[in-house]
Amino acid sequence: MSRGSASEKEVTVVATVINSTLFKQAPPRQRRKKVMTYQGTALGGFVLFVKAGSQPVKNLSQPVRLIFQRENKEETGTCVFWQESENQTGAGYWSTDGCHTDLSRDQFNCSCNHLSFFAVLVNPDITLDETQEDNLSRITYFGSGLSAFFSFVSLFIYARLHRRRPEKAIGIHVQLTLALFCLHLGFLLCSFLVQQLDKVDNSWVCRGLGLFLHWSLLATCTWLALEGFHLYLLLVRVFNLYVRKYLLKLSLVGWGLPTLLVIVCGSLGVYGKYVLKMQNSSNHTSTSEICWMSSDFPHRNYISYITVAYLFLVVLCNSCMLTLVVFKLKRIRVGTGGYESSSDWKKVKKEKWPSLWKNCITVLGLSCVLGLPWALASTAYISLPGIYIFTVFNSLQGWFMFMWSVALSCKAQSESNSEVRTASSQKMMTTSFNN
Repeated sequence: MSRGSASEKEVTVVATVINSTLFKQAPPRQRRKKVMTYQGTALGGFVLFVKAGSQPVKNLSQPVRLIFQRENKEETGTCVFWQESENQTGAGYWSTDGCHTDLSRDQFNCSCNHLSFFAVLVNPDITLDETQEDNLSRITYFGSGLSAFFSFVSLFIYARLHRRRPEKAIGIHVQLTLALFCLHLGFLLCSFLVQQLDKVDNSWVCRGLGLFLHWSLLATCTWLALEGFHLYLLLVRVFNLYVRKYLLKLSLVGWGLPTLLVIVCGSLGVYGKYVLKMQNSSNHTSTSEICWMSSDFPHRNYISYITVAYLFLVVLCNSCMLTLVVFKLKRIRVGTGGYESSSDWKKVKKEKWPSLWKNCITVLGLSCVLGLPWALASTAYISLPGIYIFTVFNSLQGWFMFMWSVALSCKAQSESNSEVRTASSQKMMTTSFNN
C-alpha cells in the first residue's frame, strides 16, 4: 500500500479488515445526488478500512494502491468504496468515484485518490436511483412515440418513392418500416393499457396485446435479416440477379414466419401480464407491469432466450453484410486509382473527401437499416452511460428509418433533376447543330 495525504506531512496509514455484512445500503430516496451505485458480493466477504489520522483524506496527488487476490480466475469485479449517506445514519452505498480498477491474471489492482472503506464487488450489478429510472422511462416512451410517428410518415414517403422508382429495395424498406411501426405502437399500447386492464377483468386483451408485441418484434427481426440478405444479393453476388416474384417470397418469410411462431406460442398460453420485480440497493422491491409473456408461464425464460438469440444472430449476420459492403466500397475506390493524365489525378483528388463523406454517411445509414443499434444492448451491462446510449438508440429506430427515407427521396429528386437537365442540354445541342 502506498503512503499519501492531502497535506505535506507524513502520516501513518492504518488498514483494518471488516466483515461486509456490517454495511447497510441506503434506500434511493435518501440520496439527493444523481449517482451510479453498485450492488454485489464483496470479494471474500470482507471490506478493507484505510485511514490516516482523524481527518478525512481526499484528492490525493498520488493514488492509494490496493491489491486484492482473486479467488476465482473467472470472476470479474469492480473496485468500490463505501459512501455514507448525508444524514449520517450509518447507511450508504457502494460507489466507484475516484477509484480505478486494473484486472490482472490473479489479482485486482485498485487505485483510489482518497481513503475510506474499500472492497471489490464480484460480478457487480448496476443499480439506479428513482430519478434515473424515471429518466430512462421518459426517454423510452418519448422515443417510442417519435418512432411510431416517424415510421408512419416514412410509409408515405416510401410509397411515393416506390411509385416513381419501383425498386425491390424500396419495397423491402416499406415492409421493415411497417414492422417497426407495429413494434413501437405495440410497446406503447402494452405499457399503458396494462394499467387500465387492472381495473377490469380483460385478461384476453392483455394476451392479445402480448401476442401482437411479440409478433411485431419477430417481424422486425425477420425483415432486418431480409434487408441484409437483399444487400448480399445486390452487392456481393451479382447486380442483376432475377428472382421471380421476389418481393412476394420475401413477404411470405417476413410476415409468415413470425405469424407461425406466435400462433404456436399463443396456443401454449405464453402471453399475458408480465410483472417485472425490481430490487434496489436497500432491498426495497417495486414492480412494473406490461402485456408481454406471462410471468405465470413456466417456460417463459426459454421463449425469451430464443427471441434474444434470434435477434443476436440477425445483428451478427447483418454486421458481416455491412463489413462486406465496406470492403466493396473500398475496392470500388481503389479501382478508380488509374489516371490517364495529371488533370485526371487532380480531379479525383479534389473529389476524394466529398466521396469519402458520402460513403461514410451511406455506411452509417445502412447500419441503422440493418438494425445494428440493437448491438448496443451489450453496453447496458457495463456502465450507466451504456444504458442511456442503448435506450436512446433503441427507442429512435423509427426516426432513423425516416431519415433514411428522406435521404433516398432527396437522392431520387437529385437524379431526376439531373436527367431533366441532361435531356434539355441534348435538345439544345441538337437544335443548334441543325441550325
